[in-house]
Amino acid sequence: MFSRRNRRPKTPELLQAWQALDEGDLPGALRQLRHGTDDLPLDELALVAARAARSAGFDDLRTAADALTARPGKARALYDFGYACIERGVPYLAIPALREALRQAPDSAGILRELVSAYEREGRHREAVGVLTAHESILVDWPDRYLLVFNAVMAGDLALARRHHARLPDPQDEMWLPAQARQRAMLARAAEAEPVSPLDATDLRGWQYVIGGTVLTTLSPYGFDAGMTGRFAWLQDTHDQCLRGLLRLKAVLDAAEARPTSVSLLPDRGSRILALAAAQLLELPTKPFAPDREDTVVIAYDLNEVASAEQGPEILGRLFERTPGQILHEHASNWTDPPAVTADSVTLLHQSATAPWAGQLHAGEDGVPERGTPDNRPEEEIAADILAADATPDEGDGATPAEPVEKLTDFVSAVRHTWLQGDRTSLSSSGPVTSSRFL
Repeated sequence: MFSRRNRRPKTPELLQAWQALDEGDLPGALRQLRHGTDDLPLDELALVAARAARSAGFDDLRTAADALTARPGKARALYDFGYACIERGVPYLAIPALREALRQAPDSAGILRELVSAYEREGRHREAVGVLTAHESILVDWPDRYLLVFNAVMAGDLALARRHHARLPDPQDEMWLPAQARQRAMLARAAEAEPVSPLDATDLRGWQYVIGGTVLTTLSPYGFDAGMTGRFAWLQDTHDQCLRGLLRLKAVLDAAEARPTSVSLLPDRGSRILALAAAQLLELPTKPFAPDREDTVVIAYDLNEVASAEQGPEILGRLFERTPGQILHEHASNWTDPPAVTADSVTLLHQSATAPWAGQLHAGEDGVPERGTPDNRPEEEIAADILAADATPDEGDGATPAEPVEKLTDFVSAVRHTWLQGDRTSLSSSGPVTSSRFL
């Protein structure tokens, strides 16, 4: 009998992933599978996934993939494979299997919800909206119609979101109350932002505010019309950019009529450096972070770096719920690996950033990139360098829309009544404004 162990995929895209596994390159195989898998043969896709799962030690996914390889047309095998893919962080592999399972069992709410979950995790909100509206006859209000409203907002379709939100009664199960509050807050922020911001496919500031309550203070001056739409990919940060971010934070606080009385220091070195500079600029005293301190601005360089510090996860957990008058500012926020909490104000969005005081890359004598020596001077000295820097904006490539500070402050003045409301739930998606990302 022919054994599945001897099978190899025939489809070129899957064969490339298989060859990467031959070379022991599991990340390379997953990159090959990352795009273009929606229409590939499911038995071959499962074959490759089973081998990848075996390499990773994911026995549940391997078992589900083996079952799908043996029974590629069975709805249960398709669902089990899709569920395991989502659980193991590869929702893009789940989508074709769950889509086929739903085609076979169109009245299955369980399959529908798993497919929507996979679409959400991939940021494919418009497709989530499409499949939910196509199966509207089986939707229940919580969670299905709630998911329809959420994904409509994340896809940029506010009219559809408002129409279905109006049909949502209060949930009977209290577990849905926080989700209801967040959804109401998103729509309230959208209502305030619409008159002053276009909320179109390139309005990064407007949509960051709607989906997360974040005021984004600067846009990348490079690649706006070449796929980045205001986000950075890789960034070597500078003292100049840090100062520019702090000056814009001050402008935001003034426009919102916020009056913090202190600057709170987080435990990681980067946040302390930036906070010391912020305190001098804002003419406020510094105090160690305390979760119940009111009327304070908490300064983070990068919240993912805070999470890596001692007691960092506990601190982020306490920042999730808002203390009155507490404002969380993050300088460099990772949009492809979002932090556990969403800041109220963010200077810039990046995929990878190196702080000015970290060892930055430069060309060595032989032209090969090498990492420089970190700046180990006292934090106060580096903070002084930030305050002495040049905050003149980088002119960039000329494609980014003009960003005078007045444009920012006009926006903040218009939305200040919905700013600093609700919890700081993490953003799971980049929302309606897409940007190129690099794996």
